[in-house]
Amino acid sequence: MTRDQMLAHIRAANGVAKSAAEHGHHPFGAVLVGPDDTVLMRQGNIDTVHHAEAELARRAAAAYSPDFLWSCTLVTTAEPCAMCAGTLYWANIGRLVYGFEETTLLELTGDHAENPTLNLPSRKVLASGQKKIEIHGPFPEIEKELIAVHIDFWRQ
Repeated sequence: MTRDQMLAHIRAANGVAKSAAEHGHHPFGAVLVGPDDTVLMRQGNIDTVHHAEAELARRAAAAYSPDFLWSCTLVTTAEPCAMCAGTLYWANIGRLVYGFEETTLLELTGDHAENPTLNLPSRKVLASGQKKIEIHGPFPEIEKELIAVHIDFWRQ
């Protein structure tokens, strides 16, 4: 996957995040991209426990074989939390692409009760496993675009 393809898929995930926010859900979005660069699944965030990345990884694990998922990419707007990184790992998705870091998210959400952000980077979570998951992110050139939906959401 080229950098331009990664950026395009992050923007597609951001469209999912905007839709989630419009429906009253947390503004996160994820897409599963197949080895041929087609989007296979989309998932928005639901709430504090049902994150876009984990829900997408669970759906993908139910729909596709582990061997196929190893050739796929989970693309998301924000760096996955420990729960989501772990679910991606167990689903056997071979690559992660994310737009902005969890530390940036913490700056946006502060101590909001619906998003008690962990200070545990996905790289650290995934490096703790036995599989080498490929990770790309963050992409500072589109950070402002991605966090725009978060600015007012967490002040409510």
